[in-house]
Amino acid sequence: MNAPVSPADTLRAALAGLLDGLPPRQAAAAVERLIANYRGRTPTDAPVLRDRSDVVAYAAYRMPATFEAMSAALAAFADAAPGWTPGSHTDIGGGTGAATWAVSATWDGERPVTVLDWAEPALALGREIAAAHPALRTAAWHCSRIGSGLSLKSTDLVTVSYVLGELTEGDRAAVVDAAAVAAQAVVVVEPGTPDGYARVIEARDRLIGAGFRVAAPCPHSAACPIVPGEDWCHFSARVSRSSLHRQVKGGSLAYEDEKFSYVAAARFPVHPAASRVVRRPQIRKGQVLLDLCGPDESLHRDTVTKRHGPLYRAARDTHWGAPWPLPHED
Repeated sequence: MNAPVSPADTLRAALAGLLDGLPPRQAAAAVERLIANYRGRTPTDAPVLRDRSDVVAYAAYRMPATFEAMSAALAAFADAAPGWTPGSHTDIGGGTGAATWAVSATWDGERPVTVLDWAEPALALGREIAAAHPALRTAAWHCSRIGSGLSLKSTDLVTVSYVLGELTEGDRAAVVDAAAVAAQAVVVVEPGTPDGYARVIEARDRLIGAGFRVAAPCPHSAACPIVPGEDWCHFSARVSRSSLHRQVKGGSLAYEDEKFSYVAAARFPVHPAASRVVRRPQIRKGQVLLDLCGPDESLHRDTVTKRHGPLYRAARDTHWGAPWPLPHED
């Protein structure tokens, strides 16, 4: 019997061939403009994705990265909320729907799914791609202004991925507040840049103020111990590079690492990690150096050596963004 195809593989297959008929120079130009918006340089009150060529370029270039980053954030949230499964999902500013694929990859089964975006071409392509995934074929795709005045129906889970950087400060606050009113759980993902992290912290503060508990990545719901301007909290997800990635950026590697910042929070009780690995572990002879965010609102470094036995072996196998210690190593 053939093994079931994963949502990630289904998405890659659905994206294959999207660029057929789109001149390479036009695709590359669209990607360069989209990258500027993705990095948060041009807040706007208009859709970033303007036409079919923009949307195709976005889907081929950014959708896999958004999927992997959101999948990593959702996996951390699921670890902190074992046994909880969203019965419904709303994706704000979802564009072509990468977050809906990530939710489907995290929790099995079908659920009512609503994608809201102000770019009709993005919604149209998202609907087209989603036809390849049985769990998303009945998703509702609605054109809606993302910002002040946004009204959401009650839902279990709201995702907001790579959209806050496109908004003004007032609209960002309105979107997060609307999500907090409507949802039992909210997951926000932004680029892993200082500006992206700042937007995540803004969202985190608003969610806490609305009564949410932080599930991930933080081990607590108190103030972030990072001093603004000195550092920022971000993580990394590995993404297979498409032909468009190679065309725009050059290079021969089959992958690249997507840097992202995120917060996942819920109205119900959650069990955040005891600590979180916030930098790539440094493996040296006989020891592993782990930079950790701890439950006491501190950033600190732990040195795990061979004399720690199983904990040392676990430290060698852990990764940036993982909980620490691993549950079975407590």
